[in-house]
Amino acid sequence: MSEVPTVDVTDVPDDAVVLDVREDDEWQAGHAPGALHVPLNQVPERLDELPDGELHVVCRSGGRSARATAWLNQNGYEAVNVAGGMGAWREAGRPLVSEDGTEPTVR
Repeated sequence: MSEVPTVDVTDVPDDAVVLDVREDDEWQAGHAPGALHVPLNQVPERLDELPDGELHVVCRSGGRSARATAWLNQNGYEAVNVAGGMGAWREAGRPLVSEDGTEPTVR
């Protein structure tokens, strides 16, 4: 795989557009507030939902988001992979919310 642009979770701006490519159950359990959820396998068919500008792509640990970032960049989007994914996000003390009102967690 070619080099994928990557940023440390602590360097993601508070106003960044975060694209979460995890599966539905992972998203429901906990995600970044205001993040956009498009599971990895749906990214090509849901491009019209992606805003213009830089996308900070995240998954659980960084593998799926790296693939999504590479694909998005090859298709004309400005995307950067968030190193360590939502696991690193949680460890860095970044905010998390859940969809069902329970204590957010990362799966």
